[in-house]
Amino acid sequence: ALVGDTMLGRGVAEVLSDAAPTSLVASEVAELMQAADVTVLNLECCISDRGAPVSLPGKRFFFRAPPRAVEVLAHLGVDCVTLANNHALDFGEVALLDTFSHLEATGIAWVGAGEDPKRARAPVTLSVGGEEVTVVGFTDHPADYAAGPGRPGVAYVDLRAGAEPWVVEAAAYGAGCVLVTPHWGPNMATEPRSYVRAAAAELVAAGASIVAGHSAHVFHGVDGKVLYDLGDFLDDYRVDPAVRNDLGLLFLVDIDHGQPRRLEAVPLKLGYCRTELATGEDARWIRRRFRDACAAFGQDVADVGGRLVVAW
Repeated sequence: ALVGDTMLGRGVAEVLSDAAPTSLVASEVAELMQAADVTVLNLECCISDRGAPVSLPGKRFFFRAPPRAVEVLAHLGVDCVTLANNHALDFGEVALLDTFSHLEATGIAWVGAGEDPKRARAPVTLSVGGEEVTVVGFTDHPADYAAGPGRPGVAYVDLRAGAEPWVVEAAAYGAGCVLVTPHWGPNMATEPRSYVRAAAAELVAAGASIVAGHSAHVFHGVDGKVLYDLGDFLDDYRVDPAVRNDLGLLFLVDIDHGQPRRLEAVPLKLGYCRTELATGEDARWIRRRFRDACAAFGQDVADVGGRLVVAW
């Protein structure tokens, strides 16, 4: 199971102060994630009750979730998160280190951030039912959050200069399925930028089994084994009436002998700090948008019982 940007701070954190962690995601959605052998998402916040907002030119939004936010992830059956994004260090190094501790205590693996560049770039391999899934995470923004010698931070790559050798090597890592999950491109973009497409092609050529990106806050189409953007999953964001960042998808991928064979995309509706299955016109809008976005890459999509299916 793959979902995109999951933000548990700000308004979500306020809701969590009174509501049960299980109430943020409808049971029908939670059950789909729990049933998956492996569930991976982009955690777009730190988890801590320490630190202070960092000072960066132009930075407007700061996301910090309370320690009990890990209960949301545990309830959803999350096995691994990527922290390689533009909010992992919003409250400084101390909050990022707290995030590592809270995830570790809950038994949730993470990629894309670490105490130094080596740890930030390190993949994580999950073994389930005889299959191995290796997860690699990186972000193309911001450079200020990059891990350095003796400095905790994220796995940063300047994609406009091309994928760095360590990313290409990581994409070829392991004998099982290799999932590369980049945080790339600008917000509210309805299709991938040319440099994102170029980087995706490099990763697939290097051996990545599937590339699943995020950052735009809206889902993109499927291009071969590339899901350019998973869209949003849980947040308190203002809704753009044109690109509809309140409508998303839960992606379920079948893997056989290390290779993805089939994808099912389940339409989602994001309310204020709550996510549930999309219905009615919302579900129809998602189906139209996803089919059109996939068609732009020459990818056929079948509608099977309300789920959008891609066969590889």
